[in-house]
Amino acid sequence: MTQRVIKRQEILDAFNFRRAIKTFDPTKKISEEDFNVILEAARLSPSSCGLEPWKFLIVQNQEFREKLKEISPGAQGHLPTASHFVIILSRTSKDTRYDSEYVKNQVLNVTGFPAEMSDQVIESIRNFQVNQLNVLESEQKALDWTKRQTFLPFANMMTVAALLGIDSCPIEGFYIDKVEKLLAEENLLEDGYLAVSAMVAFGYRTNDSKLFPRGRRDMKDIVQWIN
Repeated sequence: MTQRVIKRQEILDAFNFRRAIKTFDPTKKISEEDFNVILEAARLSPSSCGLEPWKFLIVQNQEFREKLKEISPGAQGHLPTASHFVIILSRTSKDTRYDSEYVKNQVLNVTGFPAEMSDQVIESIRNFQVNQLNVLESEQKALDWTKRQTFLPFANMMTVAALLGIDSCPIEGFYIDKVEKLLAEENLLEDGYLAVSAMVAFGYRTNDSKLFPRGRRDMKDIVQWIN
């Protein structure tokens, strides 16, 4: 496979292009080819122990978007105008515990470890979850662990979109209990195996889209080298 090197300035230009767009041009739609690249960036994102503890709901149904709008104050401009609207779900401990069927399948059939190594791999996951991070102390701690991981594909999707000249906006302004109730009623949370993590909207800005000031602290204020 030939390695393609992206120019440094191209990367920085994409990050400078990306802004939190509050409303999109509803007449412009992202092509299937481009959005598949955004989704592939999510799919290829790294995860702790290779568990991929996430799922992505692509909400295109306008009636469903209207229901979401009623319980998502932070998405009032996005839901009516976004080309694509994504709810990012994280897997609960029902799936992410080292002894779950999900983990066994992930080890044997997804990551492809030989059967004779599976017990050893699962034991290393158990040690990591129980003795190192202590994520199984409570359901909430386990869920927090997986939710943190969903922000890896979350960020990658927005970065890839920016590289393609597509706008996006991360969204956490929603009533999580009400959103989860709505999704559960639609059988979208797999009977408690999934929980809501975040939302992200994609589309194209309009010529008069309001771009709020964006400042960043100096590098010297956020980076300390230990040599």
